[in-house]
Amino acid sequence: MLSRLPKQSDSNLLVGFDTSDDAGVYRIAPDLAVVQTVDFFTPLVDDPFTFGQIAATNALSDVYAMGGRPVTALSIVCFPQEGDLDLLEQIMLGGMTKMGEAQCVVVGGHSVRDPEIKFGYAVTGLIDPDHVYINAGAVPGDVLILTKPIGTGVITTALKRDLAQPSWVENAVRSMTTLNRAASAAVTSATGIHAMTDVTGFGLMGHGRELAIGSGVTIEIVVDQVPRIEGALEAIHLGAIPAGLLANREFAECVSADAPGSLIPDDLRTLLYDPQTAGGLLISIAPENAGSLLDSLHAAGLNAARIGSVLGPYTAGQGAPAILLR
Repeated sequence: MLSRLPKQSDSNLLVGFDTSDDAGVYRIAPDLAVVQTVDFFTPLVDDPFTFGQIAATNALSDVYAMGGRPVTALSIVCFPQEGDLDLLEQIMLGGMTKMGEAQCVVVGGHSVRDPEIKFGYAVTGLIDPDHVYINAGAVPGDVLILTKPIGTGVITTALKRDLAQPSWVENAVRSMTTLNRAASAAVTSATGIHAMTDVTGFGLMGHGRELAIGSGVTIEIVVDQVPRIEGALEAIHLGAIPAGLLANREFAECVSADAPGSLIPDDLRTLLYDPQTAGGLLISIAPENAGSLLDSLHAAGLNAARIGSVLGPYTAGQGAPAILLR
């Protein structure tokens, strides 16, 4: 549908919606640009304060994924007419704690009456226009690094169905409330970065698909090297499959294939399509720089891992898959 909208022509628009990137980037001076993004959703957890923290962490992530620094935010609130305002206060307080951690100022917002609670932010950041990271540009030989484990979608689904163990939820919440600030800082200090995106609603496979096709390459993911949150596989075994996972599978499985001789367990394969909230950064980096970046990420306390590599060129319809699983 977006492809049918009129093309915009502005020499200062560096990244628009036509490339399916994480955020828009607009140049405001020769050496300065703004990064803009918006995200809001319904509660994933029972505690309102924690929900606010997750919503803020998720909204900030797109700015970090571009290599930017968030500076201001506008809150977006959908709340029932007769809802408990103490609950809303806790949601907004949780969000502001994460905004404060990010040194991002909440300058206002907008609310509407809605029988279903929704919360999030529109975030504006600043970035050097000569150092914008997008989800295209990966080149053959690159190493793929993921900065957070996956599994938040299936675990929060298990929580909603009263199937989740407390430790699973605790670990998922810890991941969803960890800012990508430190990861982005490590990336912006590194060399050899060719592409970057954050892994959110489309899951690892969906965002991997966009990075591969956008870069015109095939990427290889070594499945057992992908970090996962404790309880994620168990949640899948219990049938806690979110609708978004099925949609992601339909979106990305058609451009993937298994490497010859690979025997990938069904639960691990399913997890690759799990929609993430406030997920980690997926980074394509030159092999000679990958080790130092991983060292920096680990020094920052992040459970980052090398999960694969970039293979040869990819052209749609020419036989080779965009994603090869091993």
